Amino acid sequence: MYNTPEQVTEFNKSAVNAALQLTKIILDTTERFVGLQLEAGKDSFAEASETLRTLTESRDPQQLLDLRAKLTEKGVEKATAYSRSLYDVAAHAQAQVSALFEGQAADWNQSIASSIDKAVKAAPAGADVAIAAVKSTVAATTAALDGVTKTAKQMASFADASVKATVDAATAAMKPAA
Repeated sequence: MYNTPEQVTEFNKSAVNAALQLTKIILDTTERFVGLQLEAGKDSFAEASETLRTLTESRDPQQLLDLRAKLTEKGVEKATAYSRSLYDVAAHAQAQVSALFEGQAADWNQSIASSIDKAVKAAPAGADVAIAAVKSTVAATTAALDGVTKTAKQMASFADASVKATVDAATAAMKPAA
């Protein structure tokens, strides 16, 4: 295949853009995680303050038992919501990274196809067998990558459904019987 300086330059630009996009995804995800942490810290402080006020105002042991049950239930609900939020941020980041890599793979496939077409035009007579072999190899590689991508998406979907079902089951199990 013939790599012209323009092709190399275009490949380098594409790689730099992909690295910049990946860095942006990482920074945005980190910002969301830190935001969740700060919000959870604020909520915890506010709840601890309210609990302390309620404890100092309690005069009856039954109130304290009721408060304990209420706090336990609130704690489980908060922990579940926080876990869901963390999972949502992680799943969103994973989807963005997958989309980025899929786009890069599509661009790479297009570049290879273009290079093969140029090579076919410049190939000497009798090179048809070699060109057919290269095309066949590229087609097989593309099909394999598509299969891996499809499997990865199915696994991510399965993991997502499993995590959501587990969280829902844990939440239901922790709620007091009505």
